[in-house]
Order: sequence, then structure tokens, then C-alpha cells
Amino acid sequence: MLRLFVMIVALGAAPLLAETRVPTSQAEIGLGFAPLVKAAAPAVVNIYVKRVVQTRSSPFQNDPLFADMFRNFGELKPRVQNSLGSGVILSSDGYVVSNYHVVGEATDIRVVLNDRREFDARVVLADEESDLALLQLEDASGMPHLSLRDSDSVDVGELVLAIGNPFGVGQTVSSGIVSGLARSGGAMGSARGYFIQTDAPINPGNSGGALIDVNGALIGVNTRIVSRSGGSNGIGFAIPAKLVKAFMEQAEAGNTRFERPWAGINGQVVDGDIAESIGLGVPSGIMITEMHRESPFFKAGIAAGDVILSVDEQAVNTPSEMIFRMSVVGIGEDVKVTFFREQEIDSRAVTLMSAPDVPPRAPVVTGVETPMPEVTLININPRVLAQFGLPLSSDGVVVAETGPYGARAGLRAGDVIAEINGARVSDTGEALRKLEASGRWLGLLIVRGGKPLQLKFRL
Repeated sequence: MLRLFVMIVALGAAPLLAETRVPTSQAEIGLGFAPLVKAAAPAVVNIYVKRVVQTRSSPFQNDPLFADMFRNFGELKPRVQNSLGSGVILSSDGYVVSNYHVVGEATDIRVVLNDRREFDARVVLADEESDLALLQLEDASGMPHLSLRDSDSVDVGELVLAIGNPFGVGQTVSSGIVSGLARSGGAMGSARGYFIQTDAPINPGNSGGALIDVNGALIGVNTRIVSRSGGSNGIGFAIPAKLVKAFMEQAEAGNTRFERPWAGINGQVVDGDIAESIGLGVPSGIMITEMHRESPFFKAGIAAGDVILSVDEQAVNTPSEMIFRMSVVGIGEDVKVTFFREQEIDSRAVTLMSAPDVPPRAPVVTGVETPMPEVTLININPRVLAQFGLPLSSDGVVVAETGPYGARAGLRAGDVIAEINGARVSDTGEALRKLEASGRWLGLLIVRGGKPLQLKFRL
């Protein structure tokens, strides 16, 4: 994301860095972090966002008994929603990184600097899965900005500062240490993501703000917390600067969406029992449980049952960690993958690639005369599997769009239709013919989230 940032720095003002040296007097010791904050704070901004959301106006919304029962009843109406967050300036010409959940789907973005200057901004690149967004300030030049540190060089125990706009009270600085590395999102109910953990207090409004080291370099973008109360409990998470670097690089290359390499494999974390059963001395790595034949790992000679130990010389112990390692390297690059197989450790060069969009999707829209009118169906291929997060073994056709009637019948985008009236379907043409030939009854075998679901209708 930010690989091109090094080039950008050379075009404008120098990045903001604190001077690194041992204090020489009691007065300097008494300053604490003040010189560091003075240097870094101008590059951290407040972001004010407006977005239009659809809300449902129901006559039962204030009724304690019927409100939940009729939550989907009533007319949808647009409503303007205001929110706030933080961001970090990355270049002299006004590139700003923040969180997707701060600026995603925004209709109006206003960025306010520490010196109270205000700029309109537009989203250049945004990705919900990584929770990152890159903004461009309009008519900006000579902006203060932070340099990026390679987050792989960060150690647990390092002193860090979090700078942001918690609860909208204004720019605030909090201090702490790096509490942990290589954190996945498991503690937050999601396996997606790969974070630096800190105990520096982070609260709502800090999202998108800076996590800096004692030299004033950006090591992460604050993104979320673990809390039962909604406030800081000393467990905060930041997106590593290395991923921000890759994000920036793709934006500079003109990408309109963030492209991740496709692994084409599923795996599980190797615990003590698995390690003992296969003769792996220390529990580590990811055991491949499923592999697509188009996977770049398969093409490199790696097979199901192998345990991937490292990618690009960096250890991987969770699927999210492996996705992170592939993402920061990028599509088209070769990486060294080290794996364990039959009591031996081996390595192969794997060329990272995007998910192939073959065979063709061959989309069809069901006609108004069919039992499921105006539903868009597509064939399954690796790109479709990745887009909808489907199991690699999925078979059938995928519901791409439910249309005006499909959702009422219980269909969702991403559903796999495996059978129609008890017969397997292999492509969209066959699915359309079977729907058109339905008699008085229609039966669908749907696979949703890996689980089968039967839908039956009397026509």
C-alpha cells in the first residue's frame, strides 16, 4: 500500500521525525514526549464525515413488544448520518490514510488539520476487509507528514504514542507500549485482520489515527479496541504500516480497488496434537486442508497435508497472518514458501497471482416467466469463490443478485444453488432451463455458509 510513499516523500516537505539522542540534562528529561508530539501531531488530522443511510420508518418502532417483530416493516427513507474519526497525512501533496469504517460510503468528507486549516477530501482507494481508506486532500501542498517504519522491525515492549480525536474532544495523545504482535481478529469475533496490539488508550474517534514510535515514525493506524464498556480497557489494535505501504502503492498505481493475491487453499492452525501426530517438533504453521487446482501453491508443488511455516522468510501461524504476508508482497511477485512434509522442511518459489476469472461467469438473468424472476446467476470460478468467500469445493451456480423478488423468497447474494427440483446443476444455462421447466412445485438446494438449506415453493 505504501511502497510508493518513499518516492512521494522526496517530492515535497521532509517527513516529520523526532530527533533521536540521549537527553543531556534534567530539563530535557522533564520534557518527556513533548518534542516528539510537537513534531508528529501536525500530521494527524480530524475527519468529519457525512453519509446518507437508509432507515426504516415503522409505526411500531417505539413499541417494546412489536418493534423487533416488525423491524423490517415500513418504508425506507434516506437520512444523513454524521460521524468523526482521525487520519494521518502520508505525503506533502495531501494523501491521508484512515479507516474504511470512518470514511467508507461517505458523501461528504471534511479534514481539519492541527493548525485548524480545513480541506475537502475524496476517497482514492478503500477496502472494507482491511479497514483502510486513502484520501486525497483537495488543493493541498506542502503538508506535514509522517514517515513509515517497517512494522516487521517493531518489538513487543517498545514505547508508542497514539494520536487521534477521541470522542470528538480534539486532538489527544496517549502513551503505552507495544503489547503484542501478529494479532488476528479472533478476540473481536472475526478471524480477518492482522494487528499490532497496544495498551496506549484508544477510544471511539481515535480510529484512523497514528500509532508512532519514539522516533516519530508511523508503525500502525489505530483501528479498533476490545472493550465491554465501549471505552479503552488497554487492548487496542493498529493496522501495521507495512500493509498501509502496500495500500498506498496500489493507489499510486491507479488501482480503484485493493488487489490481494489469491492463495486458493484452506488451512488450519497447527496445535500441539497435530504437531505431535506429524512429527513437527514445535507447534507452528498452517496445515493445508483443501487446495484448488488453480492455486499458485499447487502449481509450485505444494500439496494438501503440507504445513506452511513461513512466507517471504516471515513465520505464519494463522490464516490471517498468511493473507497479510501475501498482501504486503503483492500480485506478480515471487515469494519463498517454506513448508514441512514427511519429517522434512522444504521450500518453493511461489508466484503470487490474483484469482483467475475462468471459466467465464456466463451471467444469466432469469425471465419474468420463471418461478424466480429477475435473479442474476453466475458460474463458479476462482474469482467468484474469492469474491463471495465460498468454500473451494463449491459446486453449482451462484446467486450474484437477488433482484426484486429473490430476497423475498429467501435468496441471498452469494448463495450457491446446488440442485433444482432434485437435479444437480453445473452451469447457468442448465440452471435457467431447469427453472423454466418447473411444474407446480419448485425445490432448491441452497448452500449458504457451507451449510445446505432446502427451499420449496408451490407455484
